[in-house]
Amino acid sequence: MLSKKQAKAFFLGGTVLFFLIFMGMSFDSLTKGIPENTHADKITKEVKLGKLLWEKSNCMGCHTLMGEGAYYAPELTRVFTRKGPDYIRTVLNAKNGGWGPNGRKMKEYSFTEEEVNGIIAFFEWVDKINLNGFPPEPSLDK
Repeated sequence: MLSKKQAKAFFLGGTVLFFLIFMGMSFDSLTKGIPENTHADKITKEVKLGKLLWEKSNCMGCHTLMGEGAYYAPELTRVFTRKGPDYIRTVLNAKNGGWGPNGRKMKEYSFTEEEVNGIIAFFEWVDKINLNGFPPEPSLDK
């Protein structure tokens, strides 16, 4: 059993130790982790336009991106790798929004060609972010 003095020293020592660990991890993330994993140097004018359209059109109201958003429509973090730019272009240009899986209908947006290219560039940029294995590959084992 610890005395009050020992318990106080144990608490303060643990607090200081874990605060220093937290600060070290934060410093590491900010100095090399985030820039390396997000490849922020590759953000182009098209990527910025795509991100702006993603937010303006409230795509997150139905879709998820990097695990954030609604779960009504498909997760789009790796859509560029899974489906490719031609598929994305077709879906974005579909008249009446087109029909998705399970009979869900996507709203028609009437994007310009420049806007479609921006959204595709945004999805390509997101696809290359290092998310440490997210989203996981589906298990096909039964």
